[in-house]
Amino acid sequence: MLNHPTYDTLTRLRLHGMAQALAEQALLADVEAMSFEERLGLLLDREQAERQNRLTSSRLRRARLKQPAVPEDIDYRHPRGLDKALFRELLTGTWIQRHQNVLLTGPTGVGKTYLACALATTACRQGSTALYYRLPRLFEELTLSHGDGRYPNFMEKLAKVDVLLLDDWGLALLDDDRRRDLLEILDDRYQTRSTIITSQLPVAHWHDSLGDPTLADAILDRLVHHAHQVQLKGESLRKLKPKLTQETQSE
Repeated sequence: MLNHPTYDTLTRLRLHGMAQALAEQALLADVEAMSFEERLGLLLDREQAERQNRLTSSRLRRARLKQPAVPEDIDYRHPRGLDKALFRELLTGTWIQRHQNVLLTGPTGVGKTYLACALATTACRQGSTALYYRLPRLFEELTLSHGDGRYPNFMEKLAKVDVLLLDDWGLALLDDDRRRDLLEILDDRYQTRSTIITSQLPVAHWHDSLGDPTLADAILDRLVHHAHQVQLKGESLRKLKPKLTQETQSE
């Protein structure tokens, strides 16, 4: 550990990135050849990077993503119909700036949730907030909030998050209360925030799955018209894992 008054002062001021960079500079053989401005610039760069990392980590914790998905690990080789150019465009985050949505559909096991979480992770890295909910669990939370008086605050929380990820859309028919809650959530976010949906149902079937034609029109009008659709297909990735293990053992 560097024994230097400046190091101690930086630590007391909670400038931990600068303190660590100062300690590392002290170990450099050619540090004396660097100008004051160069050394200061390196300290400031490290502090900025450390703060950005802490903020990103905090956003990811609050997002409560189901999977620790990162864009670097996305498999574009598996034959599931993933449009590489489209998805890489989504990873730039411009759709969030434009308050657009992303709809990921396809059979079970093709990686919809992983891709959605990778988009949410990227959003957190880029400075946006995100929040994950399985839609059935969200409805349970909404029901509880109606009963204990938290509903206004809960709805405000959902309205403020930059990227709301709703997983497993369309697994069950909705009653009227849940349809109206869903409409309120999407109406609050319409053209002001972005939403990611994953579903086993094709988008063309969403209207029927919602049950009430009038509310279905209102819900989908706020969701589909300003959305990027990612339609996946193919065999479940989960089925391939045992095969790969068996092949490895046989070799």
